[in-house]
Amino acid sequence: MKNLKDILSQVTILQLFGQTNVAVNALVFDSRKIVQNDIFVAQRGGSVDGHAYVSKAISLGATVIVCETLPEEIHKKITYVQVEDANISLAVMAANYYQHPSKKLRLIGITGTNGKTTVASLLYQLFQKAGFKVGLLSTVKILVDKTAYKATHTTPDSVTINQYLDQMVEAGVEFCFMEVSSHGIHQKRTAGLTFAGGIFTNLSHDHLDYHETFAEYRNVKKQFFDALPKSAFALTNIDDKNGNFMLQNTNANKKTYALKTVADFKSKIIEKQLSGTLISVGGTEVWTKLIGVFNIYNLTAIIATAELLGLERLEILTIVSQLESVSGRFEYVISSDGITAIVDYAHTPDALKNVLETINDIRTGAEKVYTVVGCGGDRDKTKRPKMAHIASQLSSQAIFTSDNPRTENPQSILDEMEMGVSPENYNKTLTVLNRKQAIKTACTFAKTGDIILIAGKGHENYQEIDGVRTHFDDLEEVQDCFNQLKTN
Repeated sequence: MKNLKDILSQVTILQLFGQTNVAVNALVFDSRKIVQNDIFVAQRGGSVDGHAYVSKAISLGATVIVCETLPEEIHKKITYVQVEDANISLAVMAANYYQHPSKKLRLIGITGTNGKTTVASLLYQLFQKAGFKVGLLSTVKILVDKTAYKATHTTPDSVTINQYLDQMVEAGVEFCFMEVSSHGIHQKRTAGLTFAGGIFTNLSHDHLDYHETFAEYRNVKKQFFDALPKSAFALTNIDDKNGNFMLQNTNANKKTYALKTVADFKSKIIEKQLSGTLISVGGTEVWTKLIGVFNIYNLTAIIATAELLGLERLEILTIVSQLESVSGRFEYVISSDGITAIVDYAHTPDALKNVLETINDIRTGAEKVYTVVGCGGDRDKTKRPKMAHIASQLSSQAIFTSDNPRTENPQSILDEMEMGVSPENYNKTLTVLNRKQAIKTACTFAKTGDIILIAGKGHENYQEIDGVRTHFDDLEEVQDCFNQLKTN
C-alpha cells in the first residue's frame, strides 16, 4: 500500500474533495482492472472517455478518483481529485508511485519516423556486450536485463513504463534505451520521466491519420526535446531537414551526427555489399553487418550515443563490428538456388524507398527485384498511393497485397494503393489479395540471383483481418516457399 499524498506530489490539482493522507493500492486507468482501494484515473481517449466509468470503478472498490470533470454525485467516502490534464497527472503519479525509477538509471529516448527500433535495440546489444546490465523498451520487445517481455505498443502507457523501469532498477540495470513514439509524446506517456539523453533519427510521412498534418506531427516530436533537462544530451541527425528544428528550444547539450554535413559525429561509407558495409568513423575503418545508407545513419547515432555515455571509441567500434541486425529489419534468407528474400518493417514511403534504393545500389543490375507490399487498415490513407508509386518505380515487379487490413475492406486498400502507380509502371504491378499467395507468387517468379523484398510487417508474427489476429510471419512464409520449390 502507498500513501495517496505522496503519489499526488507535483500533480496540479484544481479541486480536491476528501482525504489525501490515506493508504491506496494500485494506480489504474482501466476500470475493468479495479480492485479494492485502487486509484482510478479517468482519461479521455479517442474512442473511450474514462469519465463514463467512474461509477463502475467505485462499485469495484476504487477509493480515489482522479478526473478532469467531477461527477455530479460526490460520495463522502471517496476522494476526488480534479486535474487539468489526466494524462500528465497519470504520468506524474506513476513516477511517484514507483519512486522515480528513471532517475536511478540512465534513460535514453529515441524518436523519429524510422530507425527507432534499430537504434534502441542495437544500443541494448552494444552496452550489453560492453559488460553492462541494460534495459530495452521497444516495438519488438521489452528487456529487463536478459528477461524478455512482450511489447504491445511502441511506447507503453506511463504506468507500464515506470513499472518496467522499477524492475530494471531492482535488477541492477544501468542504462535503458526506449523508443519514444509521437503518440506517446502527444498522450503525455513520457511526462514525469527523467531522460539522460534524446536521439532524433529522421522525419518523414507517417501517422497523419492521428496528427492530421505533417507540421503537427513534427511539432509533437519536438516537444520531447523541449522537455529534456539541462543535464541531458540531445543528439540529432543534422542531414535531416528537421534535425536542427528539434534542437531549437531544448536546454539539453546539443550534439549532431551526419554522413554528409559537418557534424560532431560523422561516418563515411567506403564499401557496400549484401553481407555488410565498410565504413569510416573519424578516420577509423570498421566493418558492420548492417546494410543500407539508412542503417549507417542509425549506426552513427549509436556510436555517438555510446561516446556521449562514456564509452571509448575503440571499444565501441570493436563491438559495432559484432552487432546483429534487428528482427524484421533487412532480415534476409537465401534459397538453395540463390534467390535472396529480404523481410523488412518498411511501412512508410520513406522507409520503403530507403530499402529499395539500398537493394538497387547493391545489386549488379542483372537481377530482378520483386517487391511484396501492402498498407495497414484503419491508418493513414494518404501514404497508400505513395507506397505503391515507390514500389512500382523502384522494383522490377511490385505485388500489392494485404498487410493488416484490420476493420477495413482489404480490396479497398489495394484500390487506393493502385491509384499511385504511374502509367509507365502499370505493366510492372500485380495485385494478389492474399498475402500468403502474394509471397508464393514472388517466389515462383524469381530466378537465381533475383531479390524478393517483403515489406511492411517485419517482426510482426500476426495478420489482423476483421479485428481478428491470426499467426502470420513473413519470414516463415518465404522460407516455406523456398522449401517447397526445392522439393518440386
